[in-house]
Amino acid sequence: MSNRILPIVVAFFVLLGLISSTVFVVDQRQYAVVFSFGELKRVIQEPGLQFKLPAPFESTQFFERRILTIDTPDAERFITAEKKNLLVDSYVKWRIVEPRRFFISFRGDERMAQDRLNQLVKSALNEEFTKRTVRELISEQREQVMQNIRKKVTEEAADIGIEIVDVRLKRIDLLAEISESVFRRMEAERKRVANELRSTGAAESEKIRADAERQRDVILSRAYRDAQKIKGQGDAKATALYGEAFGRDPQFAQFYRSLEAYRSSFKTKQDLMVLEPNTDFLKFMKGSSPRNGFGSMPQLPAAK
Repeated sequence: MSNRILPIVVAFFVLLGLISSTVFVVDQRQYAVVFSFGELKRVIQEPGLQFKLPAPFESTQFFERRILTIDTPDAERFITAEKKNLLVDSYVKWRIVEPRRFFISFRGDERMAQDRLNQLVKSALNEEFTKRTVRELISEQREQVMQNIRKKVTEEAADIGIEIVDVRLKRIDLLAEISESVFRRMEAERKRVANELRSTGAAESEKIRADAERQRDVILSRAYRDAQKIKGQGDAKATALYGEAFGRDPQFAQFYRSLEAYRSSFKTKQDLMVLEPNTDFLKFMKGSSPRNGFGSMPQLPAAK
């Protein structure tokens, strides 16, 4: 009885091995490539249970369909249009989209694919950096540089069954020996711009001040002109009134003018004049009494 069971068990295990060699599972995160005696027969992209002929008639190989990352540990050195050395740290996001082309190009070796992509990215970086200055790469055109690199690498990677998802520049540094000179040049440039702004502001300030002074002079001259005009009109009117009043009584007018002359001549006690006694200037002081200090006053006309 045992002699009959043993062949059955052996046959069962052999059959199980044959069945297991013809069945395989494709994960949703992978591609499956089926080979027949080393020749690529078909590519399976749909996940699930799949069948093939047992080895050595057919064999399978799996490739990642997820997004992969190339992040070099050491920064690369590139030269700018100013002949300045820069240390650039970048990374690439990529994935396999055509397993057949990928296998033909690299025999399915991801390390070979990464080396090829590194070469493509380095070549694109070198092409972009040699056309631009440090300032453009750091601030003004950094985003444009990354877009150009991604476009160039994407076009070349499409021929080897790879899609470039993203290319980024993580860090751009100057070498230590040229950092100080670049900083000094940037500082000098900022000072030059600041001095230009100061000179422009000073010129505008002088312009505004000159315009304000001109307006002030115009306003003062107009005010002086109007004041003199009003004063002249007042003097003319006062002269007319005086003339009219003095014309009514010439003797009183003469007496009033003499009083004004005395007031102007003897403003203080120290004023002294040497005149002849018969001069007309003193005719209203002749015969003055001690009581009032004046001589005979002219009789004013009675009010009508």
